[in-house]
Amino acid sequence: MTEDGKNRNDIQIGSHVDIIKKEDQHTGRITRGVVRAILTKSNYHPHGIKIRLEDGQVGRIHQIIPQS
Repeated sequence: MTEDGKNRNDIQIGSHVDIIKKEDQHTGRITRGVVRAILTKSNYHPHGIKIRLEDGQVGRIHQIIPQS
């Protein structure tokens, strides 16, 4: 089961995630990467926790990718 990224406690630095960048909200285009920083300060956000990927891209988490 995948996490939806709305709860800050579910996210860790180094997690693999799918995000939706602000400019992609209207298309729903997904970007995959690894979390470098968690930007949302609250414990919950209804649209997903905002993070920065290792490559510098910023967006809200759409899904946390489970690692085996």
